[in-house]
Amino acid sequence: MRLLTHNFLASNVKGVSTGYPLALEVAKTSIKEVELNVDFLRGILPKIDWRALFAATSAAGFPELLAAEQPPEAELFAEGAADVEGSAIRRLHHALLEIHVQEGTLVCPDSGRSFPILKGVPNMLLHEDEVRH
Repeated sequence: MRLLTHNFLASNVKGVSTGYPLALEVAKTSIKEVELNVDFLRGILPKIDWRALFAATSAAGFPELLAAEQPPEAELFAEGAADVEGSAIRRLHHALLEIHVQEGTLVCPDSGRSFPILKGVPNMLLHEDEVRH
């Protein structure tokens, strides 16, 4: 599961008001290189919850990868920034698209319900008594 995916997942357990962001407990990660696509990052950035991404990146074992506060877009998308190794845009790309959680758990902040991540796939299926009718 990419950290991009984590940023959009929420618990839908009956009685839960927000269920977001899910806490991430990581047992195993892998890195899968992906070609940098600045246009994709520019388009997805407004939809990203930076604090949730920062927490997930830290939980995945990369606490120094991102700044705690989102950098200004002018810094992220500055001309030539994509060509500089270690630039803010390259670190964002790495966090969102290249870090994969292979094994771990997602935990609902409201109910404490945990959802396993196995072989990179989060299992968000609910038990019958957890489903909203």
